[in-house]
Amino acid sequence: MDAVVIGGGPAGLMAADVLSAAGASVLLAEAKPSIGRKLLMAGKSGLNLTRDQDPDGFLRAYGASADWLAPMIAAFGPAEAQAWARGLGQDLFTGSTGRVFPVAMKASPLLRSWLQRLAQAQVQVRTRWRWTGWDGGAVTFDTPDGPQAVSAPVTILTLGGASWARLGSDGAWTGILAQDGVALSPFQPANAALSVGWSAHMTPHFGVPLKNIALHAGSMASRGEVILSARGIEGGGIYPLSPALRNGAGLVIDLLPDLAHADLVQRLSRPRGKASLSTHLRKTARLGPEKLALLNECARPLPGDPETLAARIKALAIPHQGLRPMDEAISTAGGVARAALTPDLMLRAHPGVYVAGEMLDWEAPTGGYLLTGCLATGKWAGTAAARQLGLTPAPVQTRVAS
Repeated sequence: MDAVVIGGGPAGLMAADVLSAAGASVLLAEAKPSIGRKLLMAGKSGLNLTRDQDPDGFLRAYGASADWLAPMIAAFGPAEAQAWARGLGQDLFTGSTGRVFPVAMKASPLLRSWLQRLAQAQVQVRTRWRWTGWDGGAVTFDTPDGPQAVSAPVTILTLGGASWARLGSDGAWTGILAQDGVALSPFQPANAALSVGWSAHMTPHFGVPLKNIALHAGSMASRGEVILSARGIEGGGIYPLSPALRNGAGLVIDLLPDLAHADLVQRLSRPRGKASLSTHLRKTARLGPEKLALLNECARPLPGDPETLAARIKALAIPHQGLRPMDEAISTAGGVARAALTPDLMLRAHPGVYVAGEMLDWEAPTGGYLLTGCLATGKWAGTAAARQLGLTPAPVQTRVAS
């Protein structure tokens, strides 16, 4: 066996794909009963593969990790991700915001084609194999057939972060690496919902999307819809603000971001007559019932002065209790620190052992950035491992599954 890849998510599958394409014999081990569970879960909301965006703008989405990931994203960015998916027989389309999806709008056809390609390359897949560490130069596993040890010149760890433990990302691997002195950053929730203690007044609006809003937390801003739920606020509009919110920033929502403050004041200054304030706001500012409910929830008693009322609407402070628990988050920040790795993503403490995917201490918002980042780091680690074996990596994205 030339290589062992541990973890059957997108990063691990990509690493196995790169290595097998280069001619390496590969064992892919997964602790769960099946491969790609988190990928399939992501596909339930459409499987946002990547985002059709200029390279600089795409890279900026990775925030503080952008300089670290820059060469990896340059090697496998939005264009390469689309070519790779088409190579797996997936027709794609780009939405109005630049998000790229399979026409099938789910992950299962892509995953089936990918696993078929790996099978054709004779990648050996083992499920219910849980990694337990090393025994000398061999990697060890708990399996249904008892303890197993496998020796190979290179190993790639793609064990995920610490969110959605039921799908396989439980972060249990941190204990093994910490014992070996590998520098780790604590896990924190990313792309997470926000806890809000609503009053009963909000109950009728749970499950309702809040559209055409702008959200701000600290120095971060986002445009996108959110869902009001019994637990708080969730959805694509709130997720990019996770870094600021988990550091204690307040949340401020502009309920009418496309209307200037002065124009809103002018509208609110129209004669109200006998209409209630809610009716006046609905007619003049065109605030729907869910926005009116949120405004009343967070800003009562509403000021009668148009200038002050407009300021509340344009910058509504939302009291909150921080991000939801980490296991509810879509992804996590934290993991194997950059200082613990060579530029090839090899552990300095374990020559020949590479790390990829959400195990690494980076984060990205949803919207195509997270999945592309996982694929890019998997390709980067797989390419480096192939070179260590003396093999020439093939361009994965152009190989069509038959």
